[in-house]
Amino acid sequence: MLADAAVAVASIAAGALAAMTGFGIGSLLTPVLAMSVDTRVAVAAVGIPHVVGTALRFRLLRGHVNRRVLLGFGLTSAAGGLAGAALYQVTSGRSLNLVFALLLLFAAATEMTGLSRRLRFRGWITWPAGALSGLLGGLVGNQGGIRSAALIGFGLPKEEFVATATAIALFVDAARLPFYLASEHASMLALWRPIAVATAGVTIGTLLGGRLLTRVPDAWFRRVLAVTLAALGTLMLVRAFRA
Repeated sequence: MLADAAVAVASIAAGALAAMTGFGIGSLLTPVLAMSVDTRVAVAAVGIPHVVGTALRFRLLRGHVNRRVLLGFGLTSAAGGLAGAALYQVTSGRSLNLVFALLLLFAAATEMTGLSRRLRFRGWITWPAGALSGLLGGLVGNQGGIRSAALIGFGLPKEEFVATATAIALFVDAARLPFYLASEHASMLALWRPIAVATAGVTIGTLLGGRLLTRVPDAWFRRVLAVTLAALGTLMLVRAFRA
């Protein structure tokens, strides 16, 4: 019961955070499940509530997707993410986590200081930027944080930012979930209860966070995004030194 309660609280918080920033479900839920099962199994299990929450978030915000960014940055980001995920077992380690932690902290610092408003991705640069951010995210296993850090460079309004990040995440989920089901289906079936709890919690959190997003001023949204990136970067920094 205590484990179910922890999963429920974490999933509601994860769904609400993702609805407001465009990422966070995997970053918050995976460590909770990994306390009782192997990390690989936890990543696969979180894939179910992740795709449900992402699909619901997309339904709520689909009218705000920036198609230019989606078709340029988004498609190459999804492709890079799959390539990075394929290389994860070969290249992951302490130094890799350290590099990505510093990247997230740098992105948070540029947003907090206003430097990000002077850095903009335009034209052909959106393609390599998407591929690189996806590759890095796939390597470190936290694609949402890396992707959002890169998306800051487009200067999108909050609804467009979250909607476009969500659409990109759907591409990645559609590609990786079948692999999870094929390789970890027995383990995921054994975890049906926490997966069900997490899916329900993410759904509730997404609906709550979606309402908050419409009420949060754009300036506050940027601060929430910066703080979230800084927190994720700090956690990854701690993980790097503990590895």
